[in-house]
Amino acid sequence: MLSILGFSMIAVFMYLIMSKRLSALVAIMLVPIIFGVIGGFFTELGPMMQEGVEGIASTAIMILFAILYFGIMIDSGLFDPLISKILKIVKGDPLKIVVGTAILSMTVALDGDGTTTYIITVSALLPLYKRLGMNKIILATVAMLSMGVMNMTPWGGASAMAMASLNLDASELFLPMIPVMGFGLIWVLVVAFILGKGERKRLGVVEIQHNHTNSEANSELAATTVSRDYRRPKLVWFNFILTIMLMASLIIDFMSLTILFMIAFAIALLVNYPDLKDQQDRIAVHSKNALAVVSIVIAAGIFTGIMSGTKMIDAMAITLVSFIPESFGPFLPVIVAYASAPFTFFMSNNAFYFGVLPIIAQAADAYGISAAEIGRASLIGQPIHVLSPLVAAAHLLIGLVGTDFGDLQRFAVKWALGTVTVMTIAAIILGVI
Repeated sequence: MLSILGFSMIAVFMYLIMSKRLSALVAIMLVPIIFGVIGGFFTELGPMMQEGVEGIASTAIMILFAILYFGIMIDSGLFDPLISKILKIVKGDPLKIVVGTAILSMTVALDGDGTTTYIITVSALLPLYKRLGMNKIILATVAMLSMGVMNMTPWGGASAMAMASLNLDASELFLPMIPVMGFGLIWVLVVAFILGKGERKRLGVVEIQHNHTNSEANSELAATTVSRDYRRPKLVWFNFILTIMLMASLIIDFMSLTILFMIAFAIALLVNYPDLKDQQDRIAVHSKNALAVVSIVIAAGIFTGIMSGTKMIDAMAITLVSFIPESFGPFLPVIVAYASAPFTFFMSNNAFYFGVLPIIAQAADAYGISAAEIGRASLIGQPIHVLSPLVAAAHLLIGLVGTDFGDLQRFAVKWALGTVTVMTIAAIILGVI
């Protein structure tokens, strides 16, 4: 009975958010409450929900301050020298331009936000693509491939949801994935090289005036991202060193990611914007993006709390295990790695990570496979997810580049699948899954 109730709840939840009858934020709180009441757990729901929310509170706080921190870095102009350097180096060589696109999009995607990544990358480089007559779909493809890998960071969305749904912390889920992401980024550079070489063969190397192009790109960048009043060019080295120290501290794992991002954000805000009014303005600018991500993670505490507290997740796992051939059990992580690609393409990350992943993780436990291992495997499909029409940032990218969604998907899907394959192989070799 609990299994039927649980699967029914997942089906209703996914239907409501995929059909846009309810927002994910509302559905993830109300649907489990309703089914909990139906299951006769009315008097026990309060403590279950409280425990679930408390379990993911630290993750939500970490995501909040990570988004604010990288927002400050973008506002202050940390990436401006990189943009200028890339534009200066690539000049009129299509191969260098495409590789430069990959490097820029990877760097900007550190903040985990597809919207910011696409705006900065396209604004900086689209004038060059237009001027040389290069294929704009290549620009969109390379930016998406970079975002597909970098979206696996804890503050990027997918990892946050996986951590919340499986009640894991970043050191368990994310840190082992860093070398896997490294292989994914290397693959993106290889793809950029292949595509760039094709464009160089088609167009040749064109001599252009650097200053004009750089000015054109920078003017578009200023118009689409942040007022120049908030740039802090004299603090670029300080911000760079602070970011490097933060990244190193994350890898060393000597302090929780939550505390590290809180401290780094406080330092960055105070040094870059000592004026109180400027601080308030910068926080206000990035609060919308932060609220959208953090609220869904906190709300997920209700979902996971009820799923665990009512034992629905256990009953569902037992049912699922009964359908999995015994011989397939040890291969579940690899199956999940590939299955997460179509799952997150046809349904939102919310539906997959909160609806499907906990069931798979519980089933995998019967084969001695940890939830952390399944969680890591579930992230590998993100390069396909970013191509989904369900991703709002993808529509922004299409609009910025001026191409058709279907054309982009047909062009990019094989390269995105290549990213999934490379990261899956790397994860197996490195013992991550």
